[in-house]
Amino acid sequence: MRSHRYSLGLALAATLLSGAAFAEDLVIYQDWSSPAEVKALNVLKSAAEKKGINWVDITIPHDTGSNVTLLNLVTGGTPPNVFSENNPAVYMDLEKMGLGRTLTGLFKDLGAVDHFPAVVTKVITIDGEIRKIPLGIQIDGMVYYNKAVAAKAGVDPEKWTSLDAMFADFDKVKAAGFIPLALGAQQWQVGYLTHALVATLGGADYFTEIYGPEPKAEALDSPVLKDAFTWLRKFQQAADPGSVNRDWNMTTNTVISGQALMQIHGDWMKGEWRAAGKEAGKDFGCAQIPGAKAVVVSVDSWGLLGGQPEAKDKAELDFASVVVDPVVNADFAAAKGATPVRADAPTDKLDVCSQGVLDILKDPTHQVQNPHSMVDPDWQASIWEVAFNFWSSPSMTVDEAIASMKSNYDTIVK
Repeated sequence: MRSHRYSLGLALAATLLSGAAFAEDLVIYQDWSSPAEVKALNVLKSAAEKKGINWVDITIPHDTGSNVTLLNLVTGGTPPNVFSENNPAVYMDLEKMGLGRTLTGLFKDLGAVDHFPAVVTKVITIDGEIRKIPLGIQIDGMVYYNKAVAAKAGVDPEKWTSLDAMFADFDKVKAAGFIPLALGAQQWQVGYLTHALVATLGGADYFTEIYGPEPKAEALDSPVLKDAFTWLRKFQQAADPGSVNRDWNMTTNTVISGQALMQIHGDWMKGEWRAAGKEAGKDFGCAQIPGAKAVVVSVDSWGLLGGQPEAKDKAELDFASVVVDPVVNADFAAAKGATPVRADAPTDKLDVCSQGVLDILKDPTHQVQNPHSMVDPDWQASIWEVAFNFWSSPSMTVDEAIASMKSNYDTIVK
């Protein structure tokens, strides 16, 4: 009996060791760190582990030129297997290095392509091939508001039909003792607000003339751009003193806690509301910027490193399969504050905000891609810099800001 138990013990140990041997390390390079983002990452991590994948994390600060660090890791000989990146130029650079990885065949075999909304397929396709793993759909310029604060202030954001109508209610909100609009004055947040305003005021065609693959010099003379900077100044003047260098999720918390009425930002804000135990439609409302001619759609996307050994390559493909699984993706989106990338995701996972996003996406003429997916990164960085300098320098005029953009255009694009 003792011998039999000993043999069983050895067999069990061998089985466990064998299972461990099949676990493949994947280095995941990403830039998410807020509570909701971490919760969403854990959804993917748990699902990946069930596929025998050992998640090795590299986290960097958000929007800090991550592509430069990524390429440094690649050329330095310590590349990640999975990386957070939206800019197509990075994927093109990797392809030139022989490290590109296409996912067209995999996603077709899985049947995922048939269920991706058109905007998702467009974002993840580079030079005719799918090269990105889509994680979630989000709109960059959304209004998330505290329903209790709105009731106390006597305003109804759902009735706003324009930015002017929204702004007209700010005095009411202030009189009731609340901050009308919570903002985070960091360069990337101001940059996101700027491109959301350009889409809102100019529509899809004009947006592409500024943020598309081939920016147009004449677009810089348009009244739309002046209007966008004029509104940026109005928002800057309406911001509370605590907005300076405030993280986006801390800004969201000022709305959740009832200090402020609303925030205009990406609808990843919803993840923070959910993490705080709040319910969409009951505790908070969400809508596109009032009067928006177009909305900017972000599709969070990750890439895979090609040129890997067979076992590593299989693990990478298994990871991609897990991410686009409709149930896993819906659970991820619910935690992140996103809308699932698959139209066949379980409907019981969709709240009223995600349903609203899907309704918006039904009209392809009303949407544009996030600039990260289209524009030259140097040109985009220059717009961020001008917008942030304008925000941070109240004496700077709209004409001076546009003159700076023109100068940058001549240097970078022309």
